[in-house]
Amino acid sequence: MSRKQIVILGGGTGGTMTANRLRRRFGPDEAEIHVVDRDDRHVYQPGLLFVPFGLTSLDEIVRPRRRQLHDGVIFHEAEVAWVELDREEVVLLDGDVIPYDVLVVASGVRLQPEETEGLDGPGWNDRVFTFYTPEGADALRGALERFDGGRLVVNLVDMPIKCPVAPLEFVFLADWTLRERGIRARTELVYATPLDGAFTKPVASQHLAGLLAEKEIELVTEFNAGEVDGVGGKLGSYDGRELDFDLLVTVPLHGGSAYLERTPGMADSLGFVPTDKKTLQTTVKSNVFALGDATDLPTSKAGSVTHFEAEILSENIGRYFAGRELERGFDGHANCFIETGFHKALLIDFNYETEPLPGHFPSAFGLPLLRESRLNHLGKLAFQWVYWHALLPGRELPGIGPAMPARGKKTLPVPS
Repeated sequence: MSRKQIVILGGGTGGTMTANRLRRRFGPDEAEIHVVDRDDRHVYQPGLLFVPFGLTSLDEIVRPRRRQLHDGVIFHEAEVAWVELDREEVVLLDGDVIPYDVLVVASGVRLQPEETEGLDGPGWNDRVFTFYTPEGADALRGALERFDGGRLVVNLVDMPIKCPVAPLEFVFLADWTLRERGIRARTELVYATPLDGAFTKPVASQHLAGLLAEKEIELVTEFNAGEVDGVGGKLGSYDGRELDFDLLVTVPLHGGSAYLERTPGMADSLGFVPTDKKTLQTTVKSNVFALGDATDLPTSKAGSVTHFEAEILSENIGRYFAGRELERGFDGHANCFIETGFHKALLIDFNYETEPLPGHFPSAFGLPLLRESRLNHLGKLAFQWVYWHALLPGRELPGIGPAMPARGKKTLPVPS
């Protein structure tokens, strides 16, 4: 094989894992690997949930992107202007051009608070916050420390979002924290979602709705946020409903990176890249692949999904260069820890076709599924070490592959 040029747009979870896997797969004489990102801050995103509660700090979850890449991977700290698909070149905002034989889109999502009227206006980072950015999570930490009771509303504007369970985790941790501070009795906790239940999957939604009720957290469904009055403390829905708040924690609208919208034929109306759900080859061109939050795949935008995708994607890039048929091996596998407070967590495991089921993961002797346990909480805490030292470097996890395991699970009827 003549020396190939692989360009990866995005140095987050998906881009870093893919670059490192490809570096281990191809020697320097076989492939030159480039990673492009606008900054040199790699954020361990699951850690953002813990920052507002003082359970971790930004110093502990942010590291340089360059240091996470294997030797021989070339890092460009630059903004992408657009992609010239016909010429097979990436154009950077500084005018530089990087040619490619294979392009990997791993640029994640872009938060768009400006798309909701009033959301980032007066009251933003005063009474209205998001923990989906490092700066927002840190500002919310101060607001929670000052909070002394009232009405705390947690809302996601619309799907899809990064880590769909994170807003639920936030409201569970808020309940725990406020009880420890002795002010839960004078606090109303509200979880408002555009979904018709607590979560996207019916089985998990039923379990999570039960937990919300048990913890006296009000669940407001089919609430499509259209307007925010950050000064007056009002969150309005398109159907005319209104929620008062003293403190609003929001997950803004998500969209694809701006350069995708500037590249004709590269993204759908939301800015996500049309991608084959099994092979991770895009429908844009045969030498363009995508993974992680940047895709339009009907699976969770979560780090575990990206990990499983990276295994298939790196294999398929090798097959593409060799002129072989691509492996149709990705099944939408997602695996999520859900913090529920009081040193406990729930674990769910599902894919495109299969609902979260009870049992254990990854086998009959593993972590309990669909059940609160201290062991799951410890598993979530331990995952940070696994992330930095195993997943990002592109190492295999024994007994855990990209396909959802059937062993250890019990089947259940789907609730109506």
